[in-house]
Amino acid sequence: MSGLLKLPAVHSGAGVSVIAPASFAPPERIELGLAGLRALGYSPQPAAHILAHGPLYFAGTPEMRLSDLHDAFADDQVSAIFSTRGGYGSNYLLDGLDLDLIAENGKPLIGYSDLTALQLWLLDQAQLPVFHGPMLAPDFARPQAEQLDGVHLPSLRAALSGAPYSVGAAEGLRTLRRGQARGTLYGGCLSILVALLGTTFEPQTEGKLLFLEDVNAKPYQIDRMLWQLREAGKLEGVTGVIFGEMLDCVSPDSSAELLDEVILRAFEDIAGPIAIGLRSGHVSRQNVTLTFGVKAELTLREEPQLRLIDSAVTR
Repeated sequence: MSGLLKLPAVHSGAGVSVIAPASFAPPERIELGLAGLRALGYSPQPAAHILAHGPLYFAGTPEMRLSDLHDAFADDQVSAIFSTRGGYGSNYLLDGLDLDLIAENGKPLIGYSDLTALQLWLLDQAQLPVFHGPMLAPDFARPQAEQLDGVHLPSLRAALSGAPYSVGAAEGLRTLRRGQARGTLYGGCLSILVALLGTTFEPQTEGKLLFLEDVNAKPYQIDRMLWQLREAGKLEGVTGVIFGEMLDCVSPDSSAELLDEVILRAFEDIAGPIAIGLRSGHVSRQNVTLTFGVKAELTLREEPQLRLIDSAVTR
C-alpha cells in the first residue's frame, strides 16, 4: 500500500466507538469516561465486550477484543475509536488483524500505553495514521471543572478535525539539546517498543522524528531500553527525539536531573534536537493528542515547539 491514508474528520456530535483491547477497567471509570465523551459532544457507543472481566487481567478473550475492534472499524456510524485503558493485552490481537478491512474503513484510533503495539502495526502495515491521546479510565473519567482536566482539548479537537496545531512549553515541552528537525512523527510507550523488538511486529523507528514516553521506570531502566533500541538499529537516522512527561521516572535519593543526563548520554552519538516533558500518554494532567504518521517539525531554540505540519484527516 502506498501513502498514508487520509481519514474523514471527526466533529462534535459524531458517533464514536469505545473498545477495550487490552486490560479491563472498573465499570465506574468506564461510565465516567463515557460521560466525559458526551460532555464534549460525542455520541459514544460501547463495544459489545467493553465490560468483560478476564480471563486473567484481560478485557475478554483475544477473539472478543478483536471482534470489537473490527466491528468498530466496519461500522459506518462510527467516526472514531476510543479505548477504555491500556494495561496489557493488545499484542494478542496483532496476528488476527484484518488489515484490509481496517484500511478500507480507516478512522482515528485514539489511545496510548499498551495500545502502542496495535497502533504502530496498523501505521506500518495499513498506513493508518494513529492518535497518541487520551483514554476513558485514566483521562476522560477525571473530575470535570470548566473543562476535562485529564484531556488537552485543543490538540484533541485539532487532530480529529484536521486543523493545524502545535504544542510547546505550556504543554510541558522543554529543551535538552537545541536544534531543529523535521520528520514523520512516530513512537509511543518506550517499554512497549522495546518489547516488540525481535518479533514480526518490530516497530519501524529508523529515520523518524521519534516520540518516547513511559511511566514508573527508573532512569537506569530507561537507559537500558534506549541501549537496546540503539543496539537493535532502531535509532539509525532518527532526526530528533521528544520524550514525554516521564511521570514518576525517578530514583530515590538521586538528583532531579538524572534522567536528563541519562537521555543526553544515550543520544550523544546521534545528531538532532532532544526535548522532554511533553504531556502525552502517561501524564499528570491535560493529555495531549499527537498524530503519528504525519510530518512534524521540532524547533528547540528560544521557545520549544513541536509543530504538526500535515493533518491525517480531511477537513
